[in-house]
Amino acid sequence: MAEKESIDDVWMQEALKEAEKARELDEVPVGAVVVREGKIIGRGFNQPISGCNPVAHAEVMALQEAAAHVENYRLVDCELYVTLEPCTMCAGAIIHSRVKRVVFGALEPKAGALVSQSRTLELPYMNYRVEMTPGVLEEECSEMISSFFRARREAKKAEKKRLKLC
Repeated sequence: MAEKESIDDVWMQEALKEAEKARELDEVPVGAVVVREGKIIGRGFNQPISGCNPVAHAEVMALQEAAAHVENYRLVDCELYVTLEPCTMCAGAIIHSRVKRVVFGALEPKAGALVSQSRTLELPYMNYRVEMTPGVLEEECSEMISSFFRARREAKKAEKKRLKLC
């Protein structure tokens, strides 16, 4: 079991690198990688704002790249690592892509669709079952999101204060 956790940590570190790319674009810092046979075949980071694309979530971007890599929309025997619990849209994409397992870091209490707000992967009418491993590098993943929103709140506060002085 320790070996499995260790490799999960390695791949989640790669997803965190992708999340950093989103942060650099002032996007919510979420990153994802798709792994097959010990190799990353898809990478993605949040870019709905910079890409003017409402579906450009990290998971979708990584799944698209992986599908192009294998030249098939079915990603059987692949694992998706993502820094934040997926939303409903991404949970649907995960199911339809036939990913074997999804591994995520931080919980998303407002919109998480795997454990926090709903259990989309477990709905009886879904035609495919995906394994799930939550909480991998949870502290690091949570801190990345928290620090992003903390900085955003501080910037808004500073701007309000600046405007009051004018």
